[in-house]
Amino acid sequence: MNATYSNERGTRPDCAAGIRTLVIKVDRPAAPAPVGPAIICLEGARLNAVAAMLNSLDLDGRPQDNRIVVAMSGGVDSSVTAALLKAEGYDVVGVTLQLYDHGEATHRRGSCCAGQDIHDARLVAERMGIPHYVLDYESRFKEAVIDRFAESYVAGETPVPCVECNQAIKFRDLLDTARELGARALATGHYVASRRLPGGGAALFRAREEERDQSYFLFATTREQLDFLRFPLGDNTKAETRELARRFDLPVADKHDSQDICFVPTGRYTEVIERLLPGAAEPGDIVDLCGRVLGRHGGIIHFTVGQRRGLGIAAGEPLYVVRLDAAARRVVVGPREALATRRMRLRDVNWLGDGTIDDALAAGRLDVFVKVRSTRPPQPAWLARGPDGIVVDLVDGEEGVAPGQACVFYDAAEGQARVLGGGFIKSAASTVDVVAARDARVDSAATAARG
Repeated sequence: MNATYSNERGTRPDCAAGIRTLVIKVDRPAAPAPVGPAIICLEGARLNAVAAMLNSLDLDGRPQDNRIVVAMSGGVDSSVTAALLKAEGYDVVGVTLQLYDHGEATHRRGSCCAGQDIHDARLVAERMGIPHYVLDYESRFKEAVIDRFAESYVAGETPVPCVECNQAIKFRDLLDTARELGARALATGHYVASRRLPGGGAALFRAREEERDQSYFLFATTREQLDFLRFPLGDNTKAETRELARRFDLPVADKHDSQDICFVPTGRYTEVIERLLPGAAEPGDIVDLCGRVLGRHGGIIHFTVGQRRGLGIAAGEPLYVVRLDAAARRVVVGPREALATRRMRLRDVNWLGDGTIDDALAAGRLDVFVKVRSTRPPQPAWLARGPDGIVVDLVDGEEGVAPGQACVFYDAAEGQARVLGGGFIKSAASTVDVVAARDARVDSAATAARG
C-alpha cells in the first residue's frame, strides 16, 4: 500500500506499507488546520523553555529527524503528549486504536477507545497538523483482553484488564506498528517515568503525582519495550497537563478522564460476562470458614474477595467474602480478620530490577515494597523463591487480596520509586491460613517426636 499523508513539510511516502488493511487512514484537510496560538506564539520565556526541551526523548539527532508515534486515546493526557512533542519539533504521527464499539459506550462519560474518543483524537491531530491513523484492533482486543477478563472471573479471580491491554495490545501490537511506521519511539500519556540507566537501557519509575501514578498497570512492560517507549508526562501533575492543553488550545482540554473498565458500558461487568459466556452464573453455596452452608448464591461472578454487601445472608456479625472456590461453586465468607493476607504466590513474574531475578534472590529473600491494588500505597514485603515459584510475604498483611490481581514491586515506599517488576497473584494465604498451617506443622513435629 503506497499511501501518502500531508504535513507542513509537504507530501512524502508513508511508512505504513506493511500494515495493509490494519491501518485505516483518517481523512484530513489538504492544508493543515491552525495549530492554535499556544504553538505559533512561542515567544520569550516560553520559546526558551521549548528550546531547552529539545532532544527530551534522549534520541540521537535533531528532533525533526526523529519520527515519534503517539498513542492518542482521545483524552487530554495523550493529546498533550502529542502537542508537546510537536512543539519540540519531532516528526509526530498520531495513532488511535479502535478497540470496541458498544454503541452506548461511545456516548457514556468515562468510556475510552470508542467512537467519540476516535473523533476527539482526530480533531486534536487536525488542530496540530499531524498525520493520524486509526487501527482496527477490535478482534485482537476481544481475544486478548475481553475474553480473558470473562474467563478469569468465572475461574474465581479478580482480573486487571488494563494490564492485559498494555501487555498484549499497546506495548506489543501497537509497538510493532510504530516500528513499521519508521518511528524511533512510541510515546504515551501514561503517568509514569522512564529514565536511562548509567550502564544502558531504561528503568521505570513511579510518577511525580502519587494520585495519578499508573506504574501498577505497567509492571509487565519488558526491558526491550522500555527502550522504545517514552512517557513525557511522568513528571507532570494532572493540573499542569490540563493547563498545557489550554495553552495549546486543544479541544479536549476539559474532557473528563476515563473511568472504570473501558469496555463495560453500563459499569455492570457481570452483564458482559454472561453475554460472552452463557451459563457462567451457576448457583452454588455460601459457606463459612468451617464449610457450614449459610445460604445460596446466583453465581460466583457476582462476588469478589473483600465484599461485604449483597451477600444475601443473615448473620450475627459482619461477614466478608474471604475466597471463591470456583470448582465447587462456593463463596467462602468469614470475619474481617480472615481477610488479612500474609503470603502470596505469583505467576508470570516480570523482573525490571538490575540483573536477573535469580541474581536479586541469590542471597535469600529481598526486601521490597509491593502494591496489590492500584489505589493502595506500597507496603513492606519480602520477595523470595518458593518450591513452585516466586513468593511474597507481606510484613503487615493486606486485606482483600484476590487471585488474578497484580502484585507490583518497588524499591521504596514513597516518592518516584523504581519499579522492580511484578506478577499476577496465583494464590493468597490469609493470616488464618498461615497460622493454621504453622500449627499443623508444629503438631505433626510433636507427634513425630513422641514416636
